[in-house]
Amino acid sequence: MTDDTLSPGPVTRLLLDWSEGDAGARDEMLPLVYDELRRLAAMYLLHERRDHTLQPTALVHEAYLRLVDQRRVNWKNHAQFVGLAAVMMRRILVNHARDRAAGKRGGDIQKVPLSAADEPGAPQAVDVIALHEALDRLGSIDPRKSRIVELKFFGGMTTSEIAEVLQLSPATIDRDWSFARAWLYDAIGA
Repeated sequence: MTDDTLSPGPVTRLLLDWSEGDAGARDEMLPLVYDELRRLAAMYLLHERRDHTLQPTALVHEAYLRLVDQRRVNWKNHAQFVGLAAVMMRRILVNHARDRAAGKRGGDIQKVPLSAADEPGAPQAVDVIALHEALDRLGSIDPRKSRIVELKFFGGMTTSEIAEVLQLSPATIDRDWSFARAWLYDAIGA
């Protein structure tokens, strides 16, 4: 998830300083991670309907506001920060979809197979609420597999990036992804 021009070193250093109470480190970090968060937001929105009212910039700003409001996070590294940003963006999109469905009864929600996550860059709409509910059910059975789906499908992370965030081997990520995708396919009926 990082550019070649941006090593995780400075971000990790600022996260550690922030964990120790340095609010200035938090403010100094935003310009270093903004483009990365915007790419992450754009990946999320690729899976949304074309007329979505949230734009990547608005999604980044909302997620960042939630991230900086975290009181008890023991920041360890850049990958952990990006993983938490992915969680925040998912929650924002789910809340947005619920609000929209409550207003329109969900009549225009489209379903997409989870195999779409294996084809990055292909814009496709997703029933975010159904996926969220299925992920919650999977999370109650196997939290790790649910987290892998979240990072891969919503966060657009690669297997090696997920392995770094979760501190697991890439082979374990691949096995868990295959299982979770099949489980969700059955749970959603997509």
